[in-house]
Formats: sequence, C-alpha cells, structure tokens
Amino acid sequence: MLYLNRFLMVLVVMTSLLSRPVTAQPTLQAQLLDEPPALDGLVLEDPLWQSVAPGTNFQQVQPNEGMPASARTEIRVGYSADTLFVAVVCFDDDPASLIVADSRRDADLSDLDSFQIIIDGFQDRQNGFVFGTTPAAGEYDGQVTKGGGGGFGSSSFNLNWDAPWEVQTHIGDFGWSAEFAIPFKSLRYRGQGQQNWGINFQRNIARLDEVSYWAPLERQYNLYRLTEAGTLASVSPPSQRSLKVTPYVLGAFDRGGNAEPGTHNEMDVGFDAKIALTPSLMLDVTYNTDFAQVEVDEVQVNLDRFSIFLPEKRPFFLENAGQFSVGDPGDVELFFSRRIGLDSDGAPQPIDAGVRLSGKMGIATNVGAMHMQTGDSENGIAGVDFSLLRLSQEFKNRSSLGVLFVDKSSELSAEDNQTYAIDGRLGLGDEWTLSGYVAQTDTPGLSGDDKAMRMRADYNVPSLDAYLAYARVGDNFNPEVGFLRRKNYEKISTMIWHRKRMNDRWGLFELRPHVFFRGYQDDEGFYESGFLHIDNHWEWTSGFEVHTGLNFIREGVQEPFEIVEGTFVPVGEYDHKESQIVVMSNPRKALSASVTSRIGGFYGGDRVSTELQASYRLAEAFTSELSWINNDIELPVANGDFEVNVARLRMSYSFSPKVLLQALVQYDDRSDATAMNLRFSWLQTANSGLYLVYNELDNDEFIGPLEKRREIAIKYSRILDVL
Repeated sequence: MLYLNRFLMVLVVMTSLLSRPVTAQPTLQAQLLDEPPALDGLVLEDPLWQSVAPGTNFQQVQPNEGMPASARTEIRVGYSADTLFVAVVCFDDDPASLIVADSRRDADLSDLDSFQIIIDGFQDRQNGFVFGTTPAAGEYDGQVTKGGGGGFGSSSFNLNWDAPWEVQTHIGDFGWSAEFAIPFKSLRYRGQGQQNWGINFQRNIARLDEVSYWAPLERQYNLYRLTEAGTLASVSPPSQRSLKVTPYVLGAFDRGGNAEPGTHNEMDVGFDAKIALTPSLMLDVTYNTDFAQVEVDEVQVNLDRFSIFLPEKRPFFLENAGQFSVGDPGDVELFFSRRIGLDSDGAPQPIDAGVRLSGKMGIATNVGAMHMQTGDSENGIAGVDFSLLRLSQEFKNRSSLGVLFVDKSSELSAEDNQTYAIDGRLGLGDEWTLSGYVAQTDTPGLSGDDKAMRMRADYNVPSLDAYLAYARVGDNFNPEVGFLRRKNYEKISTMIWHRKRMNDRWGLFELRPHVFFRGYQDDEGFYESGFLHIDNHWEWTSGFEVHTGLNFIREGVQEPFEIVEGTFVPVGEYDHKESQIVVMSNPRKALSASVTSRIGGFYGGDRVSTELQASYRLAEAFTSELSWINNDIELPVANGDFEVNVARLRMSYSFSPKVLLQALVQYDDRSDATAMNLRFSWLQTANSGLYLVYNELDNDEFIGPLEKRREIAIKYSRILDVL
C-alpha cells in the first residue's frame, strides 16, 4: 500500500503543475444544396462547391505540435433531403510523392496520405461515426463509443462497423480532392429539424509524418476525442423511418477431413432487416443468420494456462457493440457475442433468429436489448436462447452510469446462467477519468464468491499517461455469455507512460519511456502471476523505431498443466527476467519489416522468442504481409525441449475499392496444420454483394489416409430499401 499511496501522490502533484490552455473550437456551416453534386472527386471544378464557404486552418499535432499544417486543406459540407455531402481539397506542392497504397476497405490509414471525418450527430461528446479515404478512394469507417481519444482504454473504436456510403477522389497538380456522400440513414441523430452536430477532420501527409486536425487537439488525443470536436452548424436532417432488408442466398460444398466420403452440398436462404424506429433508435432482425463471408481467425500462440481472446467479426453483432461492452478488457467481458453460435463443447450451433434494439432515447440515454435463438448443434446439444438488456445514461464531461443484464436459457434449467452488472465513468476536468463496474452471476450449483469488480483512475496530459486499477474476480463468478480469462484473483495494474518530443535532436522524433505492472493473487494471498515491464520507445523522424525493454515475470503454478502435447509444467513458483527488443523500419515505405526478440527465463527453463514480419505493397492495388513466430523453449522436464512455430501469409489485390481478392495462409506446427482462406468479394456496399469463399485444411494429425478438407461457399446478398 505504501507504493500505491506514493503513486497517487505523484499524480496529484502532476495535476497541480500541468494545465492545458483553453481554446475555442471552430464552427463550420452546413449548406442546403439545390441539387446533389456529381460524385466524381472534382471539387475545384464543381461550381456548386465553390459557392460553399470552406473550413481551413488545420493545426498539427505532429511533427510540430501547435503549428499550422504545412499544406492548406479546405473542407465544405452540404446536404440534400437524404444525404450529407463532404468535399475536401488537400493541397500538396508535390502530388507525385503522395503515398497512395492499400485501397482495401478499412485498411489502416495511419501510414498513408488520408483524410478522416468524425460525426457526432447527438453532440453528446461521447459517440460518433468515422469515415475516411485515401487518394485511391479507399473506404474506411468505424464507430466510436465512450469517446475519449486519449490515454489507454479511454475510448472504444469499432473498426468492424460498416455502413452504406460512397466516396470518389481525384489527383491533380494541386494535390488531391475527395467527395463523400453519406446517407442520413447511415447516421444517428436527435430527429428532424435544424440542429448542430459535433464534427472534426483529420489529414495525414504521410511522407512528412504529419497529422493535423481542423479542431485543434493536443498530442495525447486523437480524432476520437469528441469533447474537443468542433461544430457543424445548421444541419437539417430528415425524420428517419426506414426499412432495409438484406436477403441472401448461399450455396456451400465440402469434402474430406472428418466428414463422410464424397462431396456434400447445402443450399440456404435467410435475411437481415434494419428498421429505423427513430433517427436514433434501430431495430435489427435476423433470420437463419449466416457469416460465410467473414474472414477466419488468426492462429494464436498460447503458452500459458489461461484462455485467449478472439475478437468478434460477424456483422450483425457489430453495430453499437461498444455500448454492450462492460468489464476489464483482456480479462473480463461480461457480454461476449462470440458465445452465441457455439455449444458448450465449442461446436457450431446455427443461429435460427434474433432481434436487437439499439440506439438512443432522447439525447443522453443509450438503450440496448437483444434476443437470439440457436438451433441444435452437430453434436446433438440442444439450442439455447440468449437475452440481453443494457441501459446507460450519459452525463457531461465523459461521464456515464449504466446497468447490464445477460441471460442464457436452455431446455435444462441446470444449464441456465445470468449476469447482472452496474458500471460507470466519471470525468474530472480534462485530465482525470474514474471508471469501474461491479457484477454478479447466477449459476445453478454455484453459490457465494460469485462477484467481480474493477476500479480504475486515469490521468492524461500531453506528456504523460498514467493509470492505476484494482480488480477482483470470485472463484464462482461465471459469465457464461461472456469472456473470462481467469478467475479467483485480485489484480493490481498500473502504468506510467511519458512522451518526450525531441525536436529532431540526433534525428529523433520522440522518446516514450514507460513502466507497466500487473499482478494477480488468489483469495488465499498466493502470488499467482506478475509482470513488470520497463521500456523506452525510440522513434526517429525517418520512421525507424526501436523498443528496448526488460520484463520481470512471476508465475505461480498450483496445478500441473500441459503446455504442448506431452510436455507438462510442474507445480512451482517461477521468477524470471527477460529482455525485449523491437526494431521496426519505416512503415510508410512500400517494403517494411519488424523484428521482435524476447530472451529470458521461462517456467524454470529458458525461452528465445523471435517474431519476424515483412510487409510489401504495390501502388494501391496489391498488399502482402508475411509473419513468422518462433518460440525455442528448454524446460527442465521430460520432453522439455521443443519449438513452437506459427507462420502467416496475408495477400490482397484490389481491382477497385469494391472488388477485392484476399488470401490468408497459416501454418501451425503444434497441430502440423496448414490452412488457407481465399475470399473474392464484389461489394454492392458495406457487407452486401457477391462473395466466393474457399477454405482448405491440411492436418497431418488426422488418423488414416484422410484427404484435405475443402470447402467452397458462394453467397449473394443485396440491401433493399423497402421504405
């Protein structure tokens, strides 16, 4: 406790010494357009746009924080009866040097010339939608909830959220320009009539490593910091009552593997429907839900005794997913939608039907409700009903208070499960954020010690991020529709992260020294796990970066566990040190690479871990990434000398931003399995269109002369605007 008290005293002193200037945020007028613009990216040539007053005066956060952007950017916003239009002109005196690459939907924009918008239709300063593009007209979108845009874990950004919208771009002697057409149906706002929205814009000039914003931000924040957003004035969106239906037809064929000999085929149909009850409240319905087009999961290396987390990728569960999120990221998620569609043995269960209500009532009350029904699995395990209720009230300055209820109901009452929770967040000034939750589960046969909680304090200023958190999870805490990495523990975690701008001294852009600690002990005071990380990130203006770290690791094993097949880690208390070195080349180059090395003790023995990654891209059409992870381990036990290797090759070719061929090939030597996922997509918009998917699994662990498992799926879906 002495160390914790000292840590808190340091934070209090820093609060009194560091303050931020108050600056007025800009305002931009939205103009009603007599007719929609021709969506071709030719902003300067269009007299319609030249009659709209532009927003300018972007300000850098890097490399020269607080200075005007090195190149002029003009933004104009207009709207018609059903669409919001945004036009941007990104002037550049050297357009031949634009870094134009990777036109895949939702490709990372941080190392490309790019432009992004965030729109807060409620002006609640906490929730918004992000739309972005590159000179190659790539489409990038996502959803922000619990908006903070600074510090670690201060906001929730869902990149997998997709919506129907369009963008066109043009490159010329002046630089490049873009026109966005965002249907009001893809946005959420208070209702019809004239209103003001929160808005901000971000421009990246990649070759200069420059990031600038229209509404100025400090270096610790990013675009998602909605409390600092500017104002889009005089928007008059329509009343929104719409019905969109997305039917699909699917043909699937498979053979080999553990299946019976021969080729098996399946035909299926289903639909999703989205009903706008109000401009801010959506009802989603799904029948015979299918996710054949979703990319397979990446193979993970798990060398401990705890569960690993795999993110949700299925489109139906992604909108407003952040509003349903309560817990301690990485350790506890009270609702984890990937549990829906899997039986108790982990085998797939078909999703027969479901309904979800999500959005806002008024301007500050978030509402979420969901009910899903699954059918019997291939193992003969009966289907399950899942229900969820989420309410959250937002207050000023990033604050909120909410409740969560999750129910799992099966034919056998002994398999029922419920989770109850209260969570909240309190913003104190601009620097401090307090957050936490308390939860309890109800499981037949388990009583007592069935609660969990967490408290966390964050402190965030331009040069420093720091947090201190305490969490506890009971031995009988059992959120069966959630994710629980481990149970029966108390955890203390803390971090201090410093940012020091070097002003090109010795060619350096920034130093980031930091210290991180997390420690777990069980209810009897046994110190089960500990991790102390001391590191510094050295980033040069050239984009070259080196991380030099040292880890102190503690693992207390109370029961033997099998780390790989045939190798068991015995009971014991293991304390080790480990060096951690990361070297990265300039990611803005067409060819870039990184190497991560960890060398040190491991469960009483030694480990040398090496991760290599190389990326290559050719213009905006072709991207590739090759990675290899090797763990060379020597343990003082039987069969203790072994290696674990995982290799991954990812390639994509964009014929256009809407026509894409992607391949993912993975190899895992623990199961001696090679898997390939090949996907061709011809999108209408967002997640609808034509998909052709091929999967192949070659697993030499199969007993007998079983052939490779091969699957082909052809799926077509289309969004129909019924109302």
